[in-house]
Amino acid sequence: MENHRSDATLLTQNLIRIDSTDPGAYEKNIAEYIFNRLSSLSVPVIKKEVLPGRYNIMAKIKGEIDDPALVYICHMDTVTIGDGWTTDPLGAEVINGRIYGRGACDMKSGLACALSAFSAVAEEAASGKIPRHSFVFIGTVDEEDFMRGVEDVIKEGWVTKKSFILDTEPTNGQIQVAHKGRTWFEVTVTGVTAHASTPWKGADAIAAMAEIISSIRRRIGECPSHEDLGISTVTFGQIEGGYRPYVVPDQCKVWIDMRLVPPTDTAAAISIVEQAIREAAIAVPGITSSYEITGDRPFIEKDENSYLLKALKAAAEETTGKTVPVSYFPGYTDTAVIAGKLHNPNCMSYGPGDLELAHKPDEFVPCEDILRCEEVLTRLARSIIF
Repeated sequence: MENHRSDATLLTQNLIRIDSTDPGAYEKNIAEYIFNRLSSLSVPVIKKEVLPGRYNIMAKIKGEIDDPALVYICHMDTVTIGDGWTTDPLGAEVINGRIYGRGACDMKSGLACALSAFSAVAEEAASGKIPRHSFVFIGTVDEEDFMRGVEDVIKEGWVTKKSFILDTEPTNGQIQVAHKGRTWFEVTVTGVTAHASTPWKGADAIAAMAEIISSIRRRIGECPSHEDLGISTVTFGQIEGGYRPYVVPDQCKVWIDMRLVPPTDTAAAISIVEQAIREAAIAVPGITSSYEITGDRPFIEKDENSYLLKALKAAAEETTGKTVPVSYFPGYTDTAVIAGKLHNPNCMSYGPGDLELAHKPDEFVPCEDILRCEEVLTRLARSIIF
């Protein structure tokens, strides 16, 4: 342990060296690696095709109680490698107690910790210990894109409303149990083209979009804040419109990302967008506007009575000897999708690394974080399973 050569640290290095970028190599090779590792434990393993050549993996240690089961769910894909690296992004080098590489913290180290804990419990069960609850490991595809992997997990019934579900996203030593909602809009404005020397003969679609953007931004800023989740935010991530600087533009489109906290939900967001569109039509006569919702994920609030939260907090504090903070996850995870779809209060995140380092060049995870999480996940599993 002193030289960081635990099962999970070595496994983290092996996983980083398997390219699973999305888009890119995707999960075929890493899924095969995980499938073979799990198959060696003499437990049932399922490989389910979700997208062409892209497979979710599920292994189960059967317990006397099958539902609720303890579920460790981890995505196998990473974002693309990108530019700006000073280390080998697929090299998994250890430098000053840190493992570097694409996916080091998001989330191949967490995936390694979950696999290590699952393997330890599988060996104990094989030696004759009788599991009280079933223990499930799930590896998902497509988390870094449309999250179709976890959607398929729900459809297949691999998780239920009663399951105790943990993902191992990087949480910087915290337990993260709540999520802002995520609602995406695509807004299109159609105007009337004209020469820029006679703009009154046209209807400026970009000017109208500017009115819409300003109105939405102001109203989201006025939404109430939440004790745990903070404030609602809006990002206008992409915009396109017009085709010459001397022509009144007759088209403009913007893509909007809203992160919403209670009580502001998608219905409230729709009202904000529709009001902005009405105001723009008055400010710029002659335009028409429409919108489409391209993503709708509900906010998830903390449940103080969650059994898994209490068990995880106990395991983490026994391991570290410190009080472990409980907070919210700033992004949206596989467990958030499950919580939103199934209304399951026992869905949360705890894993090695810092989310601020994810998706960046020279992504790394401290080896000490891996050792801590490996121990916490193993301790948690034993406390529930046996």
